[in-house]
Amino acid sequence: MIERKKKIKLIQASLLFLGVLLFIISYSKKDIDEKNNEILSKSTKDKIENELKKQKDSDEGDVFFNIEYSGFDLSGNRYILKSKEARTNKIDDEIILMKNVEATFYFKDNTVLLIFSELGKYNNKTLDMEFDKAVRANYENNELLAEKAEYSNSQGYLSITKNVKVNSNQGNLVADKLLFDIKKQTLDIYSFNDNKINAKLKLDEKRF
Repeated sequence: MIERKKKIKLIQASLLFLGVLLFIISYSKKDIDEKNNEILSKSTKDKIENELKKQKDSDEGDVFFNIEYSGFDLSGNRYILKSKEARTNKIDDEIILMKNVEATFYFKDNTVLLIFSELGKYNNKTLDMEFDKAVRANYENNELLAEKAEYSNSQGYLSITKNVKVNSNQGNLVADKLLFDIKKQTLDIYSFNDNKINAKLKLDEKRF
């Protein structure tokens, strides 16, 4: 009788041990599977990101440093456009994306307009230019600050917008938009707020 009880206890202990062992094995396998899935997921994510980066680099094209473009606009004014870094665009080979931009316009009346910006865009077919971020311009000892400027060769104007501020010998000016008509040599000052100035000036008045 005693021997039989010992056998039963031994069987019960064996079954308990086996159950614990199976539980540990199952838990360990689950943990390993989760880690493998996590590793696989990270590997797949990295692969996708690398492919997207390669595609982006392929679309943006080649990079050039310290480039310079020069020529004449349709009004006969000479210009020089410089950039510390420029990138071509394989999707549209007419567009050149620029960083640290400097443009110089030599007008027929012997005045000079300088424009600086952190970013820029140049169309090598139409000769249109865009200046973005921290735009700064100098004309006849007057300084202009803004966030965006656009030069249209075909339309013959230079548009300056976003947080426009002008510091001149005649005083300071805040406006929403300045529009230079290069052909007529006039400057329109626009405001979308009645508390600001709206005016039209001739560029030969020596002020913005």
